[in-house]
Amino acid sequence: MSEHQDFDHFGLDPRIVAAVKRMGYTRPTPIQSKAIPLVLAGRDVMGAAQTGTGKTAGFALPIIHRLLPQANTSMSPARHPVRALILAPTRELADQVAENVRMYIAGTPLRCATVYGGVDMEPQTQALRSGAEIVVATPGRLLDHLQQKNTSLSQVQAVVLDEADRMLDMGFLPDISRILNLLPKQRQSLMFSATFSEEIKKLAANFLREPVLVEVAQRNAPAELVQQELYRVHESEKTAALLQLLRNRGLKQVLVFVNTKIGCRRLARELVKSGINADAIHGDKSQEERMKALEGFKQGTIDVLVATDVAARGLDIVELPAVINYDVPYAPEDYVHRIGRTGRAGASGLAMTLATGAEDRAVAAIERLIKRPIEVKTLELKSGRGERPPRFRERAAHGRQAPAERPQTRLAAPPPAADDFFSKPYEPASGSVDAEREVEEAGQPADRKPARLATLLGGGKR
Repeated sequence: MSEHQDFDHFGLDPRIVAAVKRMGYTRPTPIQSKAIPLVLAGRDVMGAAQTGTGKTAGFALPIIHRLLPQANTSMSPARHPVRALILAPTRELADQVAENVRMYIAGTPLRCATVYGGVDMEPQTQALRSGAEIVVATPGRLLDHLQQKNTSLSQVQAVVLDEADRMLDMGFLPDISRILNLLPKQRQSLMFSATFSEEIKKLAANFLREPVLVEVAQRNAPAELVQQELYRVHESEKTAALLQLLRNRGLKQVLVFVNTKIGCRRLARELVKSGINADAIHGDKSQEERMKALEGFKQGTIDVLVATDVAARGLDIVELPAVINYDVPYAPEDYVHRIGRTGRAGASGLAMTLATGAEDRAVAAIERLIKRPIEVKTLELKSGRGERPPRFRERAAHGRQAPAERPQTRLAAPPPAADDFFSKPYEPASGSVDAEREVEEAGQPADRKPARLATLLGGGKR
């Protein structure tokens, strides 16, 4: 299908077209050009596209168009039942999607409500009971509201799983299944994500009807405009290397990813002590604290935002110049999502990764996934910590050449901090107020599950 020149060609309601033009949208992105006509036709769709390419508008605009004939100006909540449900894995993504939807429906009688954990339920309860045709939610908190009968899904006509792979990775499948079972069988179902594994496609077959697969980028491929660099460092040199990269490059708006919450807190403190305007965002922070940090980062009062993978999806920051992987992610797919925060919507970007010898296998897994080597760069540290160990000098000079005497006990990836073993279960406790919070950072290797660890330690109770 050829790309449309502008949004008028889709046949969307004039109010929608006016809204997207006010938002600065000029031409549809490839995913929008392919997905919008299919969704308008009522087809079930699996849409895969690189992050930052406009997936939200790809499903939201046609859904809104299909709802408008039923829109009612009455103030009665009964006149505004939930007709479209959008599920997202994290609070940040849910908030971002809802913000876009509200701008799309400006000037129409449609209403949108957002529900997610980590905040007081009462304002959400009032919004749901007042009536909203479109609800954007994280699965755990939505189940809380359903159990308290704050809303009903009996009239839902369209359901969207946004970042579906991430939701399944985070253990939301039981909650998603419960929610889908509450929806009418006759409905439109959509899955949108940056990646689709074969396992996800098999799961999608259970609730999508003859779906059309739309892919506009190579599966698991990083953005082509992102320059990727790899720096070999010793574990003790990581913070000094990060500071030198920030200062040498003159970077002012940088997202730095780490693997654990405790590491996130510690690194942010170290950066502040070194004179960097930095803050942290992770699952232990309240929603208010997280939104305050994000807003400061977007406004430029915070130069460096240190984040766990809770922030790898859903952050939409215009012209973010750089992303730095302080820790190599455990899952290679998360590397794609992390660096997808930069180089968005046609802009160039920079992604730098600091890797220790213990992270060699994780780096190799990433390179296999993206089907290309990451360019190795050298970094002469000026940290005052002394000369590099010989084996790391050799790595910096010769790229991936293995050291002559390689330790036999090296791990494929560094183990998570001890407090993280017991702080995040793998499956959400359905009905828990913070079910999504409990699992949003649970991307640890399967052989490190808390239950198994407790058993190995000899605990009788699990």
